[in-house]
Amino acid sequence: MSYSQLQQEIAYSISKDNFDQWLNCIPELNKLTTTPQDPYYHGEGNVWIHTQMVLRALIAQDEFAKSGPEEQFILFMTALLHDIAKPETTIIDEISGRISQPRHSKKGEISSRILLWRLGVPFELREKICRIIRVHQVPFYALSDNIRNKSPEWLIHCLSWELPIWMLCMQAKADVQGRICADKNRILDEVELFKQLAFEEKCLYQPRQFIDDYTRIQYFRGANVWPDDVLYPQKGANVILMSGLPASGKNSWVNKYKPTLPVASYDDARNQFKLKYGQNEGLVIQAVLAKVKQYLRDKQPFIWNATHLSQDMRQKALNLLYAYHAEVEIVYLEQSEKTLYQRNSSRNSSLPNKRIKQMFSKWEVPLPTEAHKVTYLINRN
Repeated sequence: MSYSQLQQEIAYSISKDNFDQWLNCIPELNKLTTTPQDPYYHGEGNVWIHTQMVLRALIAQDEFAKSGPEEQFILFMTALLHDIAKPETTIIDEISGRISQPRHSKKGEISSRILLWRLGVPFELREKICRIIRVHQVPFYALSDNIRNKSPEWLIHCLSWELPIWMLCMQAKADVQGRICADKNRILDEVELFKQLAFEEKCLYQPRQFIDDYTRIQYFRGANVWPDDVLYPQKGANVILMSGLPASGKNSWVNKYKPTLPVASYDDARNQFKLKYGQNEGLVIQAVLAKVKQYLRDKQPFIWNATHLSQDMRQKALNLLYAYHAEVEIVYLEQSEKTLYQRNSSRNSSLPNKRIKQMFSKWEVPLPTEAHKVTYLINRN
């Protein structure tokens, strides 16, 4: 199935008020039909029943009818896939019988990314879908819970740089309306208050404005500064942090566009020590970190070339860079699955294709909030 076919299926679903064909279009959804939910939060039944109710609640919203075709695609696919990871995360307590699905939002983000990537959904649309899925429950409790010891305003400012908050609010509202639970009205009030706060902060429909990128990054990293304040930077190295699956073209990009910059690379370190992928990784990491720290101390512009695939791994690298006051640009590259395997098979590498496939489970595309600049290069030769 292609992106255009998905659009046709959406139009058909809406016109017929019937979503059963999606079980054939996206076979992964069939597991939702047998995945239970806790009756306290979901008295309607299994995950597929809930998903269909959410879709109907979404389509009934006035904002949906007023949205353009691409916006409707994002909203519909978000509602369709928002609980796709519940089957793999379901836990039933042996004593109480209570059902939980911990971290299904984050796992759903990655599962949806892989699925939509394979279906050829355009990158920008795909990432909006995945980012909303990752935080689709946040409006339920953002104003009442202390998330990461940050204020609701900080959270909304941050989210406004990652996704369209108005779409997140539409998904959250439909998610609540598409269920049977005792505190539905309370949760709907929370979602509406979240939306109103985003409107008051001038970031319901656009990112929160900052005085400059340095202040923005320091604010998102927890500095005691307000977006409109001027925070004068401490000068460090200019660093390009590469990111992307193996064989996505990182080395080629560096050689073509930044051939004179020094490079810290795990592959180069393996070649230096004559090691295959996975052999003595501790030695490889130590060698690369030593080179990175030397560049940072010297305030030498350089490239850190690695997959930096998961947000946790990138944060470790970014924490080091920002500790030395570096100015960071993340350059993210992406190719189709077929291209990745073909490129990897044709190059001199000890990394098998099956290992690349295993890495998909950690695939988190860099967010605009992670660096001073994030560049996305999709399907570039």
